[in-house]
Amino acid sequence: MTRMMIDRRTLVGGGALLGLMATMGFARAASSSKRPAAPFQLSDAEWRKRLSPQAYAVLRQASTEYPFTSPLNKEKRKGTFVCAGCALPLFDSRTKYDSGTGWLSFWRPLPKAIGTSTDRDLGYVRTEVHCARCGGHLGHVFDDGPMPTGQRYCMNGVAMRFIPA
Repeated sequence: MTRMMIDRRTLVGGGALLGLMATMGFARAASSSKRPAAPFQLSDAEWRKRLSPQAYAVLRQASTEYPFTSPLNKEKRKGTFVCAGCALPLFDSRTKYDSGTGWLSFWRPLPKAIGTSTDRDLGYVRTEVHCARCGGHLGHVFDDGPMPTGQRYCMNGVAMRFIPA
């Protein structure tokens, strides 16, 4: 019988890795069921038919578009930003601002337009923002925005459409 020796560094490092893996596994499992059932539901095939591949990846799979790629970043007209999945009005253009992050940023959503849930997918806690009607992933909200709310709703442009006033 051979004995295997494990030094402290290996033991601590391996334990930390196992802990991280367990946390990530738990986070992924929790994220798949964190949103309540949405009132507007379609089958996966219907969503794929309705949305572009990029919009599907963001809205239905909680992906993120690359920063500075959305044409909506440059949108300056008065109007409403609506969900690309179900057309629910989400944000008034008067609450949009340039945060310098490369994603659409708003300081307040329209009433009853969004829902939030806890997102641990990256190994730390963030607040995910999703459409209140279809449950589509829109982005995240952070507490580093301008007044009067102090919040920054950091949204994926591909998850929305703009309707001019």
